[in-house]
Amino acid sequence: MSERTRFVGLDVHAATIAVAVADEDGSVTEQGTIANDPAAVRKLIGGLAAPDTRLKAAYEAGPTGYALHRRLTRSGITCVVVAPSLIPRRPGDRVKTDARDAVTLARLLRSGDLTAVWVPDEAHEALRNLVRARADAKTDETRARHRLSKFLLRQGLRPPAGVRAWTVKYETWLHHLEWIQPADQVVFDDYQATVRAATERVRRLETALMQQATSSPQVRFIAALQALHGIGFLSAVTIVAEVGDLRRFATARQLMAYAGLVPSEHSSGASRHRGQITKTGNGHLRHVLGEAAHHARHVPSPRTAAKQRHDGVPEPLVTLARRSHERLHQRYRHLAGRIGRPKALTAVARELAGFIWALEQLLDDVTVQEVASA
Repeated sequence: MSERTRFVGLDVHAATIAVAVADEDGSVTEQGTIANDPAAVRKLIGGLAAPDTRLKAAYEAGPTGYALHRRLTRSGITCVVVAPSLIPRRPGDRVKTDARDAVTLARLLRSGDLTAVWVPDEAHEALRNLVRARADAKTDETRARHRLSKFLLRQGLRPPAGVRAWTVKYETWLHHLEWIQPADQVVFDDYQATVRAATERVRRLETALMQQATSSPQVRFIAALQALHGIGFLSAVTIVAEVGDLRRFATARQLMAYAGLVPSEHSSGASRHRGQITKTGNGHLRHVLGEAAHHARHVPSPRTAAKQRHDGVPEPLVTLARRSHERLHQRYRHLAGRIGRPKALTAVARELAGFIWALEQLLDDVTVQEVASA
């Protein structure tokens, strides 16, 4: 007896899961709603499984994460997490319910029209959580500093000439401020304590991130990325955490699209219009590439910091890194006068993604040669 496949669509929420099943004969049945907990999921699997039946499930990526995917995978069920923005939708469909969403997922899974997202393993997701926690802490630190600085501005207080904000001299100036109103002293002390706590939180998370990165399987790629001009440790770890396995991108253009750095396009007939970048995909990766692109404004030169980051990196990777800086600087100089600085930096960020992809491919080749020579 041949094995049949049943396609399970799951509309997942924090407390509930709407279930629908599509069979190979074209029928689709709603299975109702279950609780989003392990016991209910096991009961659902037991009710749908059969000796001659293979189950394949799909649900949308969202705030519930990948726990359900891992639970189903451990049970021997093929599960895909799909990109919500790439789910085909009929223009005339104006009714949305959990049950209808589950039915739609089951039908599209059966027809093969769903686009799956990459699911990291638990260790990689933990590293990404730590990277994002550090980014959140840095945002909170910036907000705390702004609240304090704006409070001082409302009081007509400005640091002495030549004293930059949040330097040692700035901290000394803050320490010697005196307040006439007791309420202002309370507010100032509270804002300052918040800034100190936020700064300590950032330092604590960065220390933990350094420890985790050194024990990561991607430690060689993290070191190789730092050979590229404009990419330091935090940027390298963020790229690795957000992108994951670069080998899943067959071409550099796919990585550029994943970062949302490719132009949008609306063409019909003889009309062709290319607009701003899509900004789809991973926003954290796009931000890091955009920040690194600013370093292409500077003329390439053998700087001490760059030389230090080249230590221990294979020579082919160092050569690629130097060539990338020269190419990106020329690209910026060529485009800045024609299309303006913001668009030029975006173009540079897009090409930087291509060099990152090439660096990973070259690193694989170097690794293979090292294994062969050993």
